[in-house]
Amino acid sequence: MIHKVLLCCVCVLSGVSYCFGQSTFIPLNDDSYHLIDRLEIKRGKFTEGFHSNVKPFEREAVVALTDSILTEETTNLTSVDRATIGYLRQDSWEWLTSEPSMPDSVAALSRLGSISTDAPVRKRTFFEHPSDLYSLQTEDVDLHVNFASDNYYGAETNTAKNMWFTARGVEIRGIINQKLGFYTFVADNQGIFPRYVRNYVGQYNTPGEGLTKATGRFGLDFLSARGYITFRPLKNIAVQFGHDRNFIGSGYRSMLLSDISSPYLFLKITTQLGKFQYTNLWSSMINFQTPGGGYSRYKTKKYTAMHHLSLNLSDRFNIGIFEAEVFGPDSTHTGFDLNYLNPIIFYRFVESYLGSQDNALLGMDFRWLLAKRMSVYGQFMMDEFLTKYYFSNRGSWTKKYATQIGAKYVDAFGVPNLDLQAEYNMARPYTYSHRDGTRNYTHWRQPLAHPLGANFTEFLTIIRYKPIPRLTAYGTMMWTNKGLDFDEKNWGGNILLDYETRVDDFGNFLTQGTPQFTRLTDLRLSYMLTHNLFLDGRLMWRREEIPQYGFVRKTRLHTIALRYNIPYRQQIF
Repeated sequence: MIHKVLLCCVCVLSGVSYCFGQSTFIPLNDDSYHLIDRLEIKRGKFTEGFHSNVKPFEREAVVALTDSILTEETTNLTSVDRATIGYLRQDSWEWLTSEPSMPDSVAALSRLGSISTDAPVRKRTFFEHPSDLYSLQTEDVDLHVNFASDNYYGAETNTAKNMWFTARGVEIRGIINQKLGFYTFVADNQGIFPRYVRNYVGQYNTPGEGLTKATGRFGLDFLSARGYITFRPLKNIAVQFGHDRNFIGSGYRSMLLSDISSPYLFLKITTQLGKFQYTNLWSSMINFQTPGGGYSRYKTKKYTAMHHLSLNLSDRFNIGIFEAEVFGPDSTHTGFDLNYLNPIIFYRFVESYLGSQDNALLGMDFRWLLAKRMSVYGQFMMDEFLTKYYFSNRGSWTKKYATQIGAKYVDAFGVPNLDLQAEYNMARPYTYSHRDGTRNYTHWRQPLAHPLGANFTEFLTIIRYKPIPRLTAYGTMMWTNKGLDFDEKNWGGNILLDYETRVDDFGNFLTQGTPQFTRLTDLRLSYMLTHNLFLDGRLMWRREEIPQYGFVRKTRLHTIALRYNIPYRQQIF
C-alpha cells in the first residue's frame, strides 16, 4: 500500500508543468560532513543553501557555500582550508559555473586540480575530471559514473581469526534535462568483523545493513543498495523519493533520526523559505521481530511520518522542532494511513482522531555558532509525557526521553587545522520502545536513533588534525554506561522488547538493570592518494566490563585499508 501511495504522490508532483533543476546529494559521511561543518563555523554564519541539522546536503548548495566563502574574503582560511574548498568543489564540479573573482583563490584552486574557470558543455568521457571515472555532459544529461571499493585486512588480538572486508560496487549520479536528478549505489560485501561488532549483530543486525547471510563461522555476506530520484516542482520545494538514509542533528550521534539503521524507502519534501526550512519525511520500514523481541521468520511493514521545522533565529542561532509517528497494521490501520500524509498537521491530533495507539515522539534541536571558532549543539527527544509523573521524583517508566549536548572547536587553542569535538548522549529506560515491532523506533530490528538503544549514558570526544591537505589524523574516545536486560527481565535497555513487560511502573532510574561499562579508544590515519582514494591505518582498544558478574573483555585490533569512493565504515559503539 505504501508503495502505491508514495508513487501516487511522486506522480502528482511530477505533473507540475514547470520544474526547476535539482541537485543530487553528498552521501552521508562523517569525514566529509565535518569539513563542510568546519567551513561554516569559520565563516561565522549559517549558509543560505541548506540547514546543517538536516542531512544529507545538496551538492549545489555546498558549492554555493564555497563560492560565498571565497567571494566574501572575511573567513580566515588556512592553506588546508583552501585545499578542502578545492576538494569539495572538485567533487561536485558539475555545479561550478565560474570561479569567484579572487585571483589568489582561483590560483589556489587551480593548483589543486579544480576545473577551469569556464564550464562549456563537454562530451569527453573517461578521466576528464579526477572525481569521475566516466562523465558525460550534453544538453540532455549530466552523468557521473564511478567504481567503488573498500578493502581492509587486520587482526584482533583476543581471537584466533584475522579480520578482513571487501566491497565492490558502482556509484552513478546525474541530472536529466536539467530537471530530474538521480543517484544509485550498489555494492557486494563480504568480511569478518570484530567480535564486539558480531555481538551487536546478535542483538540487532549488521549495523547499517539489512538482509545478511553467514559465510563460515564468523563471516557475513550482504548487499548494499541505495538510490533515489529528486526534483523541484517549485523553486523553494525539493522532492526526493528513493531508498536511502537520513540524519537529523549536528552531532556525531543523533537522538532524533540517525543513519545507523539499514536504508529504507521514503518520500521527502523539503520547503525552504528564507530562514525557515520545513522537512516532511514519510517512510516504509520493516518489522522483523517477534512480540518478545526475537527474530521472526516473517517480515511485516511498518511506517513512519516525520516533520522537522528548522528556523534560523539569527545568522548564528538555529532551533528545530521534530515530531514522528510510528505505526503499522493493527485494528486501526490495515496499511499506510492516509491521514498521516497531511504535511502540516500535528500528528498527535491525528493519532487522537483515529483513536489509535501509535507511537508518537516529539523533539527539538539547536545549534549556535560562536566567534568563528565554535559551535554548540543539542537535542531533546520525548517519547512519553504525563505531567503528573514527568516532574515528580517517583521514577515513572513513562518518563521516557533522550538528550544530547555537544560542541565543536575548530583551530583549537590557536593550532591551525586541529578540531576538537565533545558530546554527551543519554536515553532513559524504555525510550523508543513500544508494545510491538510495528511501533517501536526501529527498522529491520535496528535503532533509528542511537546504536545503544536506551537506558545508557555516553560521553565521547573526537580529535581531528589535518597537518597537510591529504593527511588526516582521527582520535575517538568513548565512555558508556548501559543497563543491560539480564535474567529475562526488561529493565528498559533493549528497545525491541514490549514495554508492557517492564520490571516496575515506578522507581526506574538511568542505567538500571545490570550495568555494563565500555571504554573505547580509536586512532586512525587517513591519506588521500588521489581524489577519493584513501589509505587508512587504524588502531583500536576497547574494554567492556560487567562488574556484577566479574566479566571483563579486552579488545585490541589493527587494520590497514584501501577504499575508493566509499565512506569510512564507522564502528564506534
